[in-house]
Amino acid sequence: MMNAAPNASAPARQATPILLFDDECAVCRRMANWVRGVAHNALGEPTIDVRPIGEDPEVLRKLDPRLDIWQVYAKSHLLMPDGSILIAGEAVAEVLRRSPGMAWCAWLFSVQIFKVRPFQSLLDLGYVILSDVRPIFGCKSCGAPALWARPFVWLVKTTKRLTGPKAHAPHRPNFTPLAATGQVKPRPPVPPPP
Repeated sequence: MMNAAPNASAPARQATPILLFDDECAVCRRMANWVRGVAHNALGEPTIDVRPIGEDPEVLRKLDPRLDIWQVYAKSHLLMPDGSILIAGEAVAEVLRRSPGMAWCAWLFSVQIFKVRPFQSLLDLGYVILSDVRPIFGCKSCGAPALWARPFVWLVKTTKRLTGPKAHAPHRPNFTPLAATGQVKPRPPVPPPP
């Protein structure tokens, strides 16, 4: 997942990055709402502008002419103020860096060991896996899950079918008020005098 270099033809950016997400995808909507909730500075101002992709490629090109609507639907894109574009796992790492509540772990994604960023590689792998299984979690717009994930879909559907809703016994109340039966309340027996 490479960063796109800044482009001289790209329009001027705003002060905060713009996170583009697929509003049709239930998983993406949940993630976007989470980002909206955590990405604020001390004054309560958002540190990331979260926007749905929409359906008009021209509106997307106004943000940046290098954006292709189908690529943006496939992976999260973060448009940075300097004109660069972060994609997929790189975008997630930057969102975590700019979220005060998550800054404690964000530094891990910059750690390099022999010119390899192992934690960033794990985040990229996690992004690819989540992207492949999004349809399992309710994303109808993402199409079918990846081939390797389809056995899991079959397993989930079969389990739901086998353990589906149970037929419950009819409800029998433990107490029936006498007024509902039309009977008169019996008087307790009077004890005999001593």
